[in-house]
Amino acid sequence: MYKVFTFFYGSYINLKVLNEVNIYLENWEAARLPGFDIVIKPYANLFKSAKDCVYGILTQLDHEELKRLYSHAEKVFNELYQPEAVLVQTLGDKWVSALCYICHNMEERPAEKNYIDRIVQPAKEYGFPGWYIEKLESFSK
Repeated sequence: MYKVFTFFYGSYINLKVLNEVNIYLENWEAARLPGFDIVIKPYANLFKSAKDCVYGILTQLDHEELKRLYSHAEKVFNELYQPEAVLVQTLGDKWVSALCYICHNMEERPAEKNYIDRIVQPAKEYGFPGWYIEKLESFSK
């Protein structure tokens, strides 16, 4: 099965969350997406911002895995995330075009602390910058 590069930035940076829907990554690396900013209200989502960047992981999945993953997200979160082509920079300074899933009509409301913790913990493990970790944590206040 053909695999495509995919950039995850929310709870899908947490390998345990992916495992819950039978997605097991063979390879991944920390990366950043310039030109976007993150919001977690109530779920992680991106919006364009010329002055910001978002940290996450770059991996490869096949289209069937992506369909299964985001169909599950739609059922659980009741939000439709759609793929967009983006240009991601790995922390090793390699540029890769990838798919990134964004919800264009999420109704903003407070995030649950447990959800944010599922993002913050792996973000720390991946070595994302301290300012970025603080930003993620700020959504639980």
